[in-house]
Amino acid sequence: MSATPSVETRRYRGQGGLSLAADVGGDPRQPGVILLHGGGQTRHSWDGAMRELLAAGYHVINLDARGHGESEWSAQADYGIDTLAEDLLAVIATLPARPALVGASMGGATLMQAAGSRREAIADALILVDIVPRLEAQGSAKIGGFMRAHADGFATLEDAVDAVSAYNPHRPRPRDPGGLMKNLRRRQDGRLYWHWDPRFVDHPRRLEPPEFAEEMLKAARQIRTPTLLVRGLQSDIVSDAGVEELRAQMPGLEVCDVAGAGHMVVGDRNDVFNHAVTEFLRRHLPRPQ
Repeated sequence: MSATPSVETRRYRGQGGLSLAADVGGDPRQPGVILLHGGGQTRHSWDGAMRELLAAGYHVINLDARGHGESEWSAQADYGIDTLAEDLLAVIATLPARPALVGASMGGATLMQAAGSRREAIADALILVDIVPRLEAQGSAKIGGFMRAHADGFATLEDAVDAVSAYNPHRPRPRDPGGLMKNLRRRQDGRLYWHWDPRFVDHPRRLEPPEFAEEMLKAARQIRTPTLLVRGLQSDIVSDAGVEELRAQMPGLEVCDVAGAGHMVVGDRNDVFNHAVTEFLRRHLPRPQ
């Protein structure tokens, strides 16, 4: 049995020179896959998927978005989707060949914006995870409410687990809550805070506003790259109507519906998600034999 490829943390320079953190592993001579997490998450949401992709032989870059995780916070609170797209393009420019891009929620919007803003293809395969241009208003409001809550942090890790469990009641409470610490940071006051810049929530060009749909649809119309949408069937963000609207702009769109998963598809059904992604990549970004 071959050893698991080693992973190291690297820094990239995004738009305006802002420092971005990423876990990087695998042979850089092999096809690359860039993982883009959702808003309010960190790169650690992809840990299981990254292990699977490394085992399949891909070169993987698992990126913390600006203002999230270990990436630098923007002094100007510049977290617009066009800026996130420029960050992504800067990382792609370091690779010897076009990669595959995998984006959940905000990460999916980022890759759509980047791919739709260029005449030439920036990737050989795109994978959207529970994201379409026109999101369901109630689900979007729920995400926004969760992200704006607890601005004063948490006294204990258990308090943070309680907040996550209340937001995702269908997901079993973790037996070991220690993993949640990857998404938290302890400040000098001793309290725990989410591992992202709170100013991100109120940026006027974030993902959630309904008027953002037209910009994402415009980007989708320009994309000719093979694209897979992985949707959680229990998602309160992506509806059948939203999927069909996206398909009308991207006739070649493939859709994988994941039973028993909500908006957080990767965390809810990681095994099913990993299988769908690796099968799609084998067809559109195969490893050289």
